[in-house]
Amino acid sequence: MRTFDKILVTGGAGFIGSHLVRNALVEFPNAEIINLDKLTYAGNLENLKDIESNPKYSFVKGDICDLEFVKQLFEDYHFDLVVHLAAESHVDRSIENPFAFLHTNILGTANLLHTVVKSDHDCLFYHVSTDEVYGSLGETGLFTESTSYDPRSPYSASKASSDHLVRAFYHTYGLPVLISNCSNNYGPYQFPEKLIPLVIHNFLNQKSVPVYGDGLNVRDWLYVEDHVKAIFAILKKGRIGETYNIGGNAERTNIDIVSRIGEIIDNIEGRTYNNYKEYVTFVKDRPGHDRRYAIDCTKISKELEWNPSVTMKKGLEQTIKWYLTNKNWLDNVTSGDYRSYYKKQYGDFK
Repeated sequence: MRTFDKILVTGGAGFIGSHLVRNALVEFPNAEIINLDKLTYAGNLENLKDIESNPKYSFVKGDICDLEFVKQLFEDYHFDLVVHLAAESHVDRSIENPFAFLHTNILGTANLLHTVVKSDHDCLFYHVSTDEVYGSLGETGLFTESTSYDPRSPYSASKASSDHLVRAFYHTYGLPVLISNCSNNYGPYQFPEKLIPLVIHNFLNQKSVPVYGDGLNVRDWLYVEDHVKAIFAILKKGRIGETYNIGGNAERTNIDIVSRIGEIIDNIEGRTYNNYKEYVTFVKDRPGHDRRYAIDCTKISKELEWNPSVTMKKGLEQTIKWYLTNKNWLDNVTSGDYRSYYKKQYGDFK
């Protein structure tokens, strides 16, 4: 089982990254954890207030697209593990501005890979990716690790490119790498541009809840803590050079998710039964909207004995309860006030 001394987590102030950083302090208690984040709109250091005084944790503001900065960071710390999560990740934003996604997700990944290869210190590179690189499924079938890539959005195309770069550095330079492709994550601290926190926020505030097309697009949902546990299983025991798919075994249509959240909130808030329905608004479908994603987790289950432990029912209830308990966090994010939390120390957010 692998252990590490100095771990770099890129994008550690984001949704998945903050969960991973917090859990890394438990999974690798003797390691120093360095969180590198550019602090774009999706990076929120409030997500990590509870560990900011931990002597094993450090935060560094920086951009993975700045090659000289990345080189200096590696010279300063001599990392033996990089967990790469930093990425532009929202499909709608990629449609509006694809170049930001190409810049960060491809060039940024290339800078990290190049720096690790040129480093005089042995370092494992773990790349966190998405099931969206595989394209769209019909009514049946599952994505496996051998499914051909068929990205349909600028976001998924940029992630597919970064996946290919990681594999290329493994084969060309012998860089030890691991890759995982996960399904849709949800849980606490998720930025409310994503479906589940957006729906929770809008229902709580009795605002319109937009649903693309007919609402029947299907996604496989994965609770974020289950995802993080899978990442640690792969880090500790995964085979170098391999790819592992991580899914939640929880396929749901978008309208099913919206309806279930509405029912739970109506019940909690004491509203009239089905009150939520008056806020659901069907809108024009997103360009290139993939119809269905679903992941086959057989490989990680058999090799590493990992399986999702949080059901969709339990996960949604826990997530809604967290947002209700942490309304200040949600209000700060939706209002933009969170941007001022560390502004004096780290400068303006992008």
